[in-house]
Amino acid sequence: MSLRIRFMMIISVLSLIATVSLAVVSYQFNRNNALREAKIKGNLVANSMVSSRDYLGTTQLPKMDEAAGRDIFIAELMCPYVVNKGVVDIFKGKIPDYIFKQAAKNPLVPSNKADQQELELIKLFQENTNMTDKEGRIEKNGQAYYYFAKPIRVTEAACLECHGGSGKVPEERQMTSGPENGYHWQKGDTVSAMIVYVPLKKALEEAKERAASLFLIGLAGIALHMFLTWIFFNRYVAKPISMLELRATEISLGKNLGESIVTPTRGEIGSLGRAIDRLRISIEKMLQRYK
Repeated sequence: MSLRIRFMMIISVLSLIATVSLAVVSYQFNRNNALREAKIKGNLVANSMVSSRDYLGTTQLPKMDEAAGRDIFIAELMCPYVVNKGVVDIFKGKIPDYIFKQAAKNPLVPSNKADQQELELIKLFQENTNMTDKEGRIEKNGQAYYYFAKPIRVTEAACLECHGGSGKVPEERQMTSGPENGYHWQKGDTVSAMIVYVPLKKALEEAKERAASLFLIGLAGIALHMFLTWIFFNRYVAKPISMLELRATEISLGKNLGESIVTPTRGEIGSLGRAIDRLRISIEKMLQRYK
């Protein structure tokens, strides 16, 4: 294998390794950015829902009770979940891939029935009463999400007026979920988890696309680099070495001893050319003595 081919192979392998490494680093960077952005968005939505819920419980409900009396119950105005759900439904009109769920083992609303992953999350909150939130990446129905969850704990006695037991709830305040679901709460219980799921599919696909684009650009750069290197190497390395090889062979056979050797380059190849030229001169003088 010629020096030219070996040199080009080494350059190609090193360039390819550098391009692949750059593409991998780019993917990891964009992936981490996507997760960081999803975390910020999930945190923002979850805290907005919690703030809305807290404001409803501490300010709006007492005012409504004072103004309209405690015998009136309008879920869209007085139920924290229904209020949050209404806000989220409007919110989802702009970003439909987001999922908001107040997951519970026995919810008032059937759509809030917790799946196995959510049950484990609720159990984690129940076992760790000081835990205020939980977040991370999760797979649901084959799709990647970043979730942000906050526990729903019974901290106010007012919650038990509706959820303490179905038999104590005025008929106008009862939901249509049956006598068991959503009731029998006790103060201090962790009864559910408010969870926001932020979709990652699009962001991760974009990260892959950026990495692939960078890799293709890198390949194009390698091709251009190899072409320019081939021209440079052929002109300033391969051709001078081939010429010196030919002249050294001629000198060893006593041919063309009167022709001086001129190399187009300096450095090591130029030094080698001058050394061979001195050898030519020495052999030419030696042969002239013996004539």
